[in-house]
Amino acid sequence: MNIISIQNNIGLPKYKQIILSIEKAIEVGKLIKGDRLPSVNKVCLAFSLSRDTVLLAYDELKKRGIIYAIPGKGYYVKSIEITITQKVFLLFDELNIFKEDIYNSFLQNIGKNVQVDIFFHHFNVQVFKKLINDSNGNYTKYIIMPTNLNDIVDSIKTLPVGDVIILDQTNSDLKMFPAIYQNHQRDIYEGLIKGKSRLSKYKKLILIFPGFREPPGMKIGFESFCKEYKYDYEIISDFSNKAIELGDLYIVPHDRDLLLVIENAMARNLKLGEDFGIISYNETALKKIAANGITTISTNFELMGKILADMVLTGKKEQIENRSALILRNSL
Repeated sequence: MNIISIQNNIGLPKYKQIILSIEKAIEVGKLIKGDRLPSVNKVCLAFSLSRDTVLLAYDELKKRGIIYAIPGKGYYVKSIEITITQKVFLLFDELNIFKEDIYNSFLQNIGKNVQVDIFFHHFNVQVFKKLINDSNGNYTKYIIMPTNLNDIVDSIKTLPVGDVIILDQTNSDLKMFPAIYQNHQRDIYEGLIKGKSRLSKYKKLILIFPGFREPPGMKIGFESFCKEYKYDYEIISDFSNKAIELGDLYIVPHDRDLLLVIENAMARNLKLGEDFGIISYNETALKKIAANGITTISTNFELMGKILADMVLTGKKEQIENRSALILRNSL
């Protein structure tokens, strides 16, 4: 048992002494990739420790990707990269420019000693559940973007509750987990309030809401505003067969629909900001100049990534709302 060293009364928990001993053995070359560790029972007997203490140490090393377990055979060295202090499972719905901003900001702020593995569920419940199941027990932190998928809460709850962070959308069923999220219901309502002085020129407010990927709160907030301030409004799931009318104002969550709306207007020689209006979702550099400036409702995705990194590094257990704002331009 020359790999592991345990001392009494030094103020360091014994499971951490096991971790440090194995790290030191790897560092000096006593353990190399593929080597088998002393069995749990052997460590318990040698140092009069409980199984829970040894398992806690081995599980921590397993989560960091340093060791792995073969059922019925034992634990083996998987990686000699002992500088990795945390191993993060990051599950996004899809890759787009906004998620890329979150991801890049997260990587810039998380530090060099954290390994981040990124996955995508593409709004598929079965893929979501399989990724969660396959990752369980292999990471120190699980960052989950659940979007509005149904029947996934029980799957998330199989993960260690203290190691999960919910990203972008949360709900009452996930309230036990810390989160950094957008409040889409409040964001669209308050955004329209801020732009209210410019809405009087429009006859109808139209939300393009396919309802598959979009947060339900977006629709609720839009309807609340229109009803409270007595605006004529419409919610449509598809724009492809729609013709823009004079005085229409379109609220457009997805850029693919934004392109369709602008193309339709150009074909009919309608002038954006005068004959009709647009409020787009999610700020990009292109929207600052496209069509003489597109008004957006957007959160700060870089800030979201920075806060997320801070939650991982500090272990904060808060639910933090990342506020959105209306950025006024000539399209409104």
